[in-house]
Amino acid sequence: MDEGIEQAATLLREADTAVAFTGAGISTASGIPDFRSDGGIWDRYEPESFHIRRFHADPDGFWQDRAELVAELYADVEPNAAHEALAALEQADLLDRVITQNVDGLHAAAGSEDVVELHGNGGRVACQDCGRRADAAPHYEAVRTGDIDGAPRCPDCEGLLKPDVVLFGERLPMAPLNEARSLARTADCLLVVGSSLTVEPAASLPEIAADTGGALVVINLEETHVSGRAAVDLRASATEALSTLRARLLGD
Repeated sequence: MDEGIEQAATLLREADTAVAFTGAGISTASGIPDFRSDGGIWDRYEPESFHIRRFHADPDGFWQDRAELVAELYADVEPNAAHEALAALEQADLLDRVITQNVDGLHAAAGSEDVVELHGNGGRVACQDCGRRADAAPHYEAVRTGDIDGAPRCPDCEGLLKPDVVLFGERLPMAPLNEARSLARTADCLLVVGSSLTVEPAASLPEIAADTGGALVVINLEETHVSGRAAVDLRASATEALSTLRARLLGD
């Protein structure tokens, strides 16, 4: 891995614009399982329970199941060394932005600024009528404890609240997707971390970067469909590789 880390460090040092693109594999060390591997989230929960059709047809049941999932998977999670490494590289002006497929909010918690959240943020709720956004935690707690009867409602207009994430059956919001595509096109170096690159349209971001001349640094436990186009392709955990890269670049 040492040679690959050295190559990655050189690419980041020389890049005018460097961007990170992260998936579920960066958060597993924080205790959040990934989605599609054996023992992942969709081995333990039925994906149809979190489909937009279910939200509209049975919002009360949807919220009960969502509150259970959040309590099991996201309670008391904290950023790990991989999130902290990316934040440190950003603060050192070696990384310009972070794009993520994750909804856990751990990049921002680690100190990354202005993260492009392609699939939303599970720490927020959004009113389906007036668009008001608010902290999700008290609503999940109220559902779990039975303090409210049914799905939570907006305090301003009584509209139905929805977790501010992209559910099955929903399209990615165009604003963050377009921003991510623009960043991929302008990146001299795109650092791809912990993503299997199987979910479109996010999976095409590395190809956009490569097609416009950006160097790809891929860090993932398994090979991806862009591994053959990568300048550096490491089979390693996000925490191990990014901690080593941080030490090589920043000496800490």
